[in-house]
Amino acid sequence: MARGDDIEERLIDFAVRCIRVCDALPQTVTGQHVRRQLVRSGTSPAPNYGEARGAESGKDFVHKLKIVLKELNESRIWLKIAIRAEMLPEERLHDLLDECDQLCRIMSQSIQTAKGNDRD
Repeated sequence: MARGDDIEERLIDFAVRCIRVCDALPQTVTGQHVRRQLVRSGTSPAPNYGEARGAESGKDFVHKLKIVLKELNESRIWLKIAIRAEMLPEERLHDLLDECDQLCRIMSQSIQTAKGNDRD
């Protein structure tokens, strides 16, 4: 497996899980709003990470990783909103929220590492 493949796979799995959650959200005005936002932000990190892996420079790589992190952060907020609004049981979203938090930490660390490497 190439370097970064494991993270890419986790991001793809995260996207699929977000899609499934979105399909399960209530058919209400607010459910539809959260669905649109979460499906966009939750499926964005994986392809953006793929773009980062093909970056043309260290700065481009960091910029694209920051987009991944931004979308993960947004997804985390939408998941919390869905939990607090009781759109789905918290137990159903807990593991996905935890995975989102882990991916945020990984991306933050990757950004810091890449910034440090870019100075060399």
